[in-house]
Amino acid sequence: MNIVQEFKAFALRGNIIDMAVGIIIGAGFGKIVDSAVKDVLMPPLGFIVGGIDFSNLEIVLRQAAGTVPAVTVKYGLFLNAMISFTIVAFAVFMLIRGINALQKKEAAQPSVPALPSKEELLLTEIRDLLKRNN
Repeated sequence: MNIVQEFKAFALRGNIIDMAVGIIIGAGFGKIVDSAVKDVLMPPLGFIVGGIDFSNLEIVLRQAAGTVPAVTVKYGLFLNAMISFTIVAFAVFMLIRGINALQKKEAAQPSVPALPSKEELLLTEIRDLLKRNN
């Protein structure tokens, strides 16, 4: 098997494609959550705690001097990231919880035996006829 065929077999396996789709959807979901935190959740939260914009919260370690920029610890951005992470983690938790509930529901349902196929019915008839003739 040459390298091109081997790579094709690797790249076209179902789990690789599923993973790629998951990564792409996850990246889009991350942008939605980031916007929800920055644009929807944080402004009212900042208003409630006294008009604070969390993204601007920082500790200045050294002031800017001429062309040298200030050295700051931007803990407000860190708070935004933590809130985003919490929302994403909760959404994934709820998704997995729902999937697990569906799997439990399917496992609890008694399976209905499949009806025999035409071939199986015919073979059963032949077997029964052979038994009677012997």
